[in-house]
Amino acid sequence: MNNTARATSSYMPEVDLEQFAQNKVIPDTLRKEILTALSYYPELKGTKIHFVFKDNIKKSFMQAQPLVKTMFRSRGKREYVIFISHYFKIGLERIFIHSVPFGVLVGWLGHELGHVMDYKDRSFFSLLKFGFGYILSKAYLIGAERVADTHAIQHGLADRIIETKNYILNHAHLPERYKSKIRRLYMPPEEVMMMVEAR
Repeated sequence: MNNTARATSSYMPEVDLEQFAQNKVIPDTLRKEILTALSYYPELKGTKIHFVFKDNIKKSFMQAQPLVKTMFRSRGKREYVIFISHYFKIGLERIFIHSVPFGVLVGWLGHELGHVMDYKDRSFFSLLKFGFGYILSKAYLIGAERVADTHAIQHGLADRIIETKNYILNHAHLPERYKSKIRRLYMPPEEVMMMVEAR
């Protein structure tokens, strides 16, 4: 099944997910979700990625970045880390990661792997520029998140990306101010579908 077909369907052919564990550090509690997301990115098989639980990610479940100590290496020898929070806290609301549906987690992980795809071909100075731009410029932040979503959609994860966005936007206990932020910064579900239909 090609990426276009996978982008328009939640059908996932039976594959040996363990083949995608190569060069990865994966916590056992999310192994299936992580390997499923990785299966959409076969070109990342040779890329070292650490999936690490971390409790102090601000207002997010996950965050992808280059492993700092490897940034001076050549592009092919860099390593990356995707931090995963045990829970997502907005105001007084806490959503624990193990209560999140499987498809939503795959979509979230697929988005973060989209960031890795963006990082892996950048030069050292391009990564530095990206880091400063992401922190200091809202326009740069919006652009970076759209690039990550675009990578995920192009790799066949459109259904999962839409499922993740709808989970956030329709979650009864998340404050409206947070949902408004998501609408401002991230590609809306309708635009994801338009991208799929235009392919």
